[in-house]
Amino acid sequence: MTSPHNRPPMEWIVMTLASALAGFVDAIVGGGGLILLPALFAVFPSAPPATLFGTNKSAAIWGTGVATWQYSRRVAIRWPALLPGAAAALTGAFVGAWCVTLLDPSFLRKLLPIVLLALLIYTLAKKELGRTHAPTHSGLQEQWRSAAIGGLIGFYDGFFGPGTGSFFVFLFVRVLGYDFLNASVSAKLLNLSTNLAALLLFAWKGHVWWHFALPLAAANVLGSVLGSWLALRHGTGFVRVIFIVVVGALILKTGKDAFFT
Repeated sequence: MTSPHNRPPMEWIVMTLASALAGFVDAIVGGGGLILLPALFAVFPSAPPATLFGTNKSAAIWGTGVATWQYSRRVAIRWPALLPGAAAALTGAFVGAWCVTLLDPSFLRKLLPIVLLALLIYTLAKKELGRTHAPTHSGLQEQWRSAAIGGLIGFYDGFFGPGTGSFFVFLFVRVLGYDFLNASVSAKLLNLSTNLAALLLFAWKGHVWWHFALPLAAANVLGSVLGSWLALRHGTGFVRVIFIVVVGALILKTGKDAFFT
C-alpha cells in the first residue's frame, strides 16, 4: 500500500489547502468531496481507492461536525423531525456500503449528471424556491419524510456518493418547505450520520491513514468554521447561490467522468 510518509512538503501543502477548501464548501452547502477526493487521487494515484475514501471521510467528518455545532447555536434545528432522518441516514449508508460489495455502482456514473442537471434546472426555474422558511409538514408527517430522505440519500452516499449534500439540501427545500439556510443546516446533521457510517466501515477494514488524516481534519475544521460564519452572516440567498455553483461544478465533473474518460 502506498504510504503518505515522507511525501514532499509541497504535496502536504496542497492536501492541506484542498481539505480547508473542502471544509469551507461543505459547511455552506455540501460538495467538499468534489475538492478533496480528486486531490487525494492526484497525489496518491497508486493507493487503494478505499484508503483514499476512508482518509477523506476521516477529515470531512470533523468539519461537518463543527459546522453542525456552529449552526445549532444560531439556527433553530427541528430536532424531533431530523433525528429520525439522521438515524435512517446512518442505516442507509451502512446498507449502501454493504451493497457495494455485491453490486457494481458504475451504472450510476452516466445517470448522475443528468439527475443533477434536472435538479439545477428546477432550482433556477423556481426562483422563489428555498427563499422562505415555511415547513410544509409537522409531527409524524415531517418525521416520516425526514426519515425517507435520510434513508434514501444515506443509501446513495454509502453506495456511490457524489452530490450527497446537494441532494439532501434540495429535498429538504422541495419536500419539507425549508429555506436554503435551514436545509443546509439540516443536511449537515444527516451528512454527519452518513460520514460516520462510512468512516466506521473504512476504519474497520483498515482503510484510513490516521496520521495523515489529522492535519487534513484540522484544515477541514478551519475551512468549515469560515464557511459556516459566511452562511450565517449572509443567509439564504448566499447559500442558494453557492448551491447553484456547487451543483453546476458537480454536473461538469460527473459529466466529464461519465462521458469523456
